[in-house]
Amino acid sequence: MERRHISSGSPWETEVGYSRAVRIGDTVYVTGTIGTDSTGTLLSPNDAYAQAMDAFDIIERALHDAGATMKDVVRTRMYITNLEHAGDVGRAHRERLGSVRPCATMVAVSALFADAWVEIEADAVIV
Repeated sequence: MERRHISSGSPWETEVGYSRAVRIGDTVYVTGTIGTDSTGTLLSPNDAYAQAMDAFDIIERALHDAGATMKDVVRTRMYITNLEHAGDVGRAHRERLGSVRPCATMVAVSALFADAWVEIEADAVIV
């Protein structure tokens, strides 16, 4: 099977040595995604809902570049730095993927890059 790497241009992709997404066969894995611009600057500081929506925008572009859509998402993992943000991040997830209803996990962590409050991963299977 062919392995295809998708980049979003994030400065950390080169610095750390990873891809925004990898497609193998009909499966696409989107790495942990924070809502930053191409310089690594957080787009929506101090707003968990907006950070989640920004992350979903980047995930959606990566999926598109890999030949998939949000309708192909089968699993998400959401990392938040404060459990008080769970409702806002859950609302963003529901708005972007509620009709798809993928398997989902949300966990609280102590910190994320760029002082973000939210990071999201997604796996998709193209059918």
